Amino acid sequence: MSFKRSMRGFTLLEVMIATAIVAMAVTVLLGLGNRSLAVHDRLQQTTRATLLAQSRLAEIEVAARKESSRQDESGDFPAPDERFRWQSVWLDTPLPSVRRIDLSVSWGAVERNEAVTLTSFVRDSGSL
Repeated sequence: MSFKRSMRGFTLLEVMIATAIVAMAVTVLLGLGNRSLAVHDRLQQTTRATLLAQSRLAEIEVAARKESSRQDESGDFPAPDERFRWQSVWLDTPLPSVRRIDLSVSWGAVERNEAVTLTSFVRDSGSL
């Protein structure tokens, strides 16, 4: 009779504990998956902003070599990148013939401070 008693299976309590453990593990894994997606989206936006900043900075450098007017500017990128905006700031350097340009590309809410900033140096065209 003791042989039959040991073969009867799991108790309801054992099944409930196993189900609770599996439910907690699934919840943790889903949270990690959501976090992974958020990090991936952030990295995509940062990469896109960096590429846009490099492109815009190259345009500004070429224009600065052709013209002597170097002024601070800002604007938005055209579609499909309309969520990104840029701002360029010209600064003096210790060398009178060289100017520094900081270009920032930002996106999202201003409070979140989502931005990429690149710096370049441009020589005055008259000093070549």
